[in-house]
Parts: sequence; structure tokens; C-alpha cells
Amino acid sequence: MLALALCLLAFIASYLAGRRSLGLGLVALLATGYFYGIIRANLLTVFSHFVFDAGLIGLYLSQRWAFSDPKQVRRVEKLKLWTIVLIAWPTLMILMPFQPWLVSIVGLRGHIFFLPILLLASRLKEQDLLTVSTGMSILNLVALAFAGAEYFTSVQQFFPPSPVTQIIYSSGDVAGGYFRIPAIFTSAAAYGGTMAGTLPYLIGGWGHARTKFSRLLALLGIAGALLGILMSATRSNFILGSVMVTVTILTSRMKTSNRIVFLLLIAAMGVVAMRNERFQRFKSLGDQDAVVERIAGSVNRSFWEILADHPMGNGLGGGGTSLPYFLHGQVRNPIVMENGYALILCEQGLVGLLIFLGFVAWFLSRFGTAFAKGPWANSRRMAWSLAAFQLGTAWIGVGMFTSIPATVILVLSMGWTALPETIESPEAIKRVPRGSKYRPTYAGTSVKFA
Repeated sequence: MLALALCLLAFIASYLAGRRSLGLGLVALLATGYFYGIIRANLLTVFSHFVFDAGLIGLYLSQRWAFSDPKQVRRVEKLKLWTIVLIAWPTLMILMPFQPWLVSIVGLRGHIFFLPILLLASRLKEQDLLTVSTGMSILNLVALAFAGAEYFTSVQQFFPPSPVTQIIYSSGDVAGGYFRIPAIFTSAAAYGGTMAGTLPYLIGGWGHARTKFSRLLALLGIAGALLGILMSATRSNFILGSVMVTVTILTSRMKTSNRIVFLLLIAAMGVVAMRNERFQRFKSLGDQDAVVERIAGSVNRSFWEILADHPMGNGLGGGGTSLPYFLHGQVRNPIVMENGYALILCEQGLVGLLIFLGFVAWFLSRFGTAFAKGPWANSRRMAWSLAAFQLGTAWIGVGMFTSIPATVILVLSMGWTALPETIESPEAIKRVPRGSKYRPTYAGTSVKFA
């Protein structure tokens, strides 16, 4: 009953917050996603696996999906078409009799449930982005508090051993035999991936904050994200964080004082990492044998073998996409792998894979749009770069397409950066608080900050 009550609470919170604004709705959803892992680990019931789903449905129902402005309709036309196609093919796969009906339905959820976020992202405005940034800062600090407690006590006190937490207890390869820290997420990889995904929004919020408190909160959120990546001890997310830091330093236009603060923060994180052996698992990236072994473990079945055996796919759920533990025994001819693209091939067949690769190619072709000048240009560059990197490395893991809430942040970033930035009219932007350094002035259709 408690898990069912949490589903209802997540639905109501996301719905009511989404009715007030898209930014608040996203924060409510992200809050549910942050706590999803620890809730599911401590409530071993069917409903605990669908708490985040309930929150996402609440957000979807709270939004008005139709644009009244013809210009906005044309602006999102291609993204909307891709979203429809990406949803339509897996839905048709339900008719294929490869897997039991319940397995196929849950598998369908893993392939299409997050995709409408692409269209919501096209609506993001400055106030929404500031709200999301503030929410992420607070949630990152909450996650860091749990991570610190697990670091100084034990992971076992927060995540009891069970089929749900098996992935956590198979990751005891940190120096000294310690477990990677999952904080409040389903795994350490989900923790690190979420922290990396928040960086573009936090850095943008830090640069656009309208009060000193908001700036400080965003800076603390950035520090929490970077420290969380180190505590998760996941190498791929360390690379992601490094990509974000590099893009920020090389492409962002900052005031000298901001750049000095940012560099000092990075230096502090470097000192923390070098002084603590438990944060140094990323050093194995320099070990060629370890890297080869990791890739071999991900590509554990030939792409061509799967294509030859299952050209139309093994059915939704046939590769284990986002299936709860109580459905594993019902999967027919299960195929185990750690390759995101091979997983799509396995479950959606060659047609589904080609559709997805076409969407990826279209998104990558939006490079010029993502890097165009605008008020949030720095954050958009970082978000596009992070998404491109994750898409380029999806063949060595499956978490990118199923991680909660990291996948939602990824899809949000893709939808936001694939289209031109929304520039609000002076009347649409809320008045900046008195005493703020940021006074919006307008020239033509663009927004400049004095």
C-alpha cells in the first residue's frame, strides 16, 4: 500500500507542479527520479517499480501539447515527426508474437515512455531553465548527503541485498574492495550519469542567476555534481564530466571572476581525487588491458550474430530492457548484452535500429543550431556535447536508454538543443529582481544581458 501511495503522490506532485509551469513540473519529476532507486530497493513490491512512471504520466497530463502560434508549429515540425516515428515502430512491435504480452508492454515502456520529453524540451524558456537549475542544485546536494553517509558508514544500510540491488553488490571493485557509491539512485552508474547530465543546466543557472543566493546554490550544485561523479567511481561518467569541464573552459564566455572561481573549483576537485584512493578508479582508463576487457564485456555477442538470428528482433523486452526482476523468468529466448544499439536491434529488429540511427544522425546534424548564439548558448553547447558523447558511447553499455532519471535529462537536452533557442519577448520575461546585476535589454529578436 505504501508503494501505491507513493505512485499516487508522484502523480499528483508532477501534475500540480506541471500545471504551474513546465520548469516546476520537471523539478517534481526529477525529484521522483532521484529517490526512485532507494524507494525501489527498500519496498520490494510491484508498484515500487512504477513510482517514476506515475510521476511522468502526471507531467504529461499537465501540459498542453498543441501550439497556437504557427511559427512554433513550424519550429517543432521535424522534431515532432521524429518523435512520432520513434514511438510508432515499437508500438507496432507489440503485434509481434515474440514475447508474452506483459513482457512486451513493459518493454515498450522502456523504448517510448521518455520520448515525449523531446517535445516538452522544445518549450523550455528562461524561467523554466532557471527553475530546473535551482531544483537540480538542491537535489544534487541531497544526493551528496546520502552519498556521504554511505561513504562513511556502508552502502548496505541504505540498500539491503535483494534482486533489485544486485547491480550495486556486483560493483565492489573500488580500491580496498569498497562498493561504488549509488547515493539514492538505482546504481552508481545512474548516480554519476545523472550528476554529469545536470552540469549544463547548473553552469547555465550559475551564469544567469538573478540573486547572490541563487548563484551560490548553483555553484554548490556544480560542486555536488563533480564530487558525486568521483564518489560513483564510474569511468564513463568521469569522462562525461571531463567533457563538460573542457567544453565549459574552452567555449564558454565568462567574466574573469567567474572563470577564476570555476577553475578553483575544478582544482579543488582534482586535489580531492588525488588524495583519496577510492576516487581514483578512473586511473584504470590508462590500462589498455582493462579498457579492452570492459569493451569485450559490453560487446559480448556479435552484432551480426544477433542480426542473423533475429532480423525482426526478439520482441520488446527480449533483451531485458527495463524489466523488473519478477518478469525475468517470463522472457523467451533471453539475450544478455551491454550494448545499447545491439539492444535496440535485438528488441526492435533492423528496422527499429535504422530508424533510431536516422534520428541520431539528424540530431548530430543540428550542431550549428546547438552552437548558435543566444542567452543560454554556453549551456546548449555543453548539453549538445554531452548528448553527442553519450550517443557515441552507447555501444559499451545500456544504461543510457534506461537510466532513471539520467535518460530523461539526456532526452531533455536533445530536444532542447536540436531546435533554435526560444527567445522570449520583453513582456514575456519576468521582471528581474531589484539589485540584480542582470538587466535584460533587447535588440531585434535576441536577448542580451547588460
